Amino acid sequence: MADRQRIVTRFAPSPTGYLHIGGARTALFNWLYARGAQAAPGSQFLLRIEDTDRARHNADAVKAITDGLTWLGLDWDGEPISQFERAERHAEAVRSLLDTGHAYRCWLAGDELEAARQTARDSNTRFTSPWRDHTGPTPDGPYSVRLKAPLEGHTVLQDKVQGEVSFPNHALDDMVLLRSDGTPTYMLAVVVDDHDMGVTHVIRGDDHLINGGRQKQLFDALGWDLPIFSHIPLIHGEDGKKLSKRHGALGVEAYRDQGYLPEGVMNGLLRLGWSHGDDEIIPREQALKLFDLGGITKSAARLDPEKMAATNAYYLQQMEDGAFIDGGVKFLPKGPSDAQMERLYRGAPQLKERCRLLSDLPDAAAYLLAARPLDITGKAAKPLKQGGADIILKDISNRLGAIGSWQATVIDQELQDYAAERSLSFGKIGPPIRAAVTGGHPSPGLGNTLYALGKEETLARLADQI
Repeated sequence: MADRQRIVTRFAPSPTGYLHIGGARTALFNWLYARGAQAAPGSQFLLRIEDTDRARHNADAVKAITDGLTWLGLDWDGEPISQFERAERHAEAVRSLLDTGHAYRCWLAGDELEAARQTARDSNTRFTSPWRDHTGPTPDGPYSVRLKAPLEGHTVLQDKVQGEVSFPNHALDDMVLLRSDGTPTYMLAVVVDDHDMGVTHVIRGDDHLINGGRQKQLFDALGWDLPIFSHIPLIHGEDGKKLSKRHGALGVEAYRDQGYLPEGVMNGLLRLGWSHGDDEIIPREQALKLFDLGGITKSAARLDPEKMAATNAYYLQQMEDGAFIDGGVKFLPKGPSDAQMERLYRGAPQLKERCRLLSDLPDAAAYLLAARPLDITGKAAKPLKQGGADIILKDISNRLGAIGSWQATVIDQELQDYAAERSLSFGKIGPPIRAAVTGGHPSPGLGNTLYALGKEETLARLADQI
């Protein structure tokens, strides 16, 4: 493609908890853009841990984030970068700003700082430190360093999703770059790291939009090229409110533990705020070809659990039978026996059709896992009490026992032949057979049910009810 460009994106989570579903979508969009068809060779997707706030740093959270990305198949280039370890580089950038007059030392702190801020609020004016243009003697105590932001005009951000966004400079005060203890602030670290990492595109949630305006001021002050910004809409619940615990699972690991496939979650996240026509199912390979920033919508996306599960069902049904069973057995209350595993493998094609999540397997496979003799009571036992049921079970047991090839089609034909020979409708012979072998648990067609159970188990279950 002639218009391919070298793209460098980054995912920069704070290590304070699990990989949030919103963060996972942000990572996905960044990964797709750097790995997709529009990206030239040498493009990169980088991972940066924004751990400047050591009080909130959590090593387990870092592992949860990397594990979540790995499970989704979102590989990153190089080693994860720690912001904390780059503190000296951040301070170096501030020293250059002081040298060029784009930053200043500020001794305003504590109650004095809060009083100055309150005065600005009361008069509805921009907070400006009295140290901004100070030229006289200075105290010996600790100080912070602030950006000397423009006082008039507007800071204009060209955003690929939001369009042109203009921030009046009187609304953006002189942000702190270095705290009085010498540690860098988030705003400083983000700009320096994005520049040093060669980030060309910043794709993140639109809750960072105002940060984009502030960071542009800092990029300009440092004389660095500005990355291309794309602020994507946040994810809301079905009620249109910001996603929270009341809406259900928030972390990627929760979806994994519920029995979702990474492909299903990835497709579900892709459709939250990005579209390609009316396509709902967009496999990874297709997404890499189609994804572009122009497909991102401005409005908030709504997380629909039912739609997520339905999307997952598609990918579940594409799985190889063995992989489906191996993935689903961990959701069984206890480990299956070898005989039960054989039944599960034989019944896999029909079981997949009855599952949306891997965790649905225990219910879908209950007829295969039930222990003999089956406890058949209530409504489930009704077909066994109808007139002639015992004779039907005996006849069918004898006929099935003589079958040489235990295949669903052969079994179905044998049952049809028996019904025809006895001048009975299939509706007469089917229910007692099904009740005897499944105990009332939902199951597919009789031929497939008996095939999955296997000849020995089928005949044993019939014998138990005769």
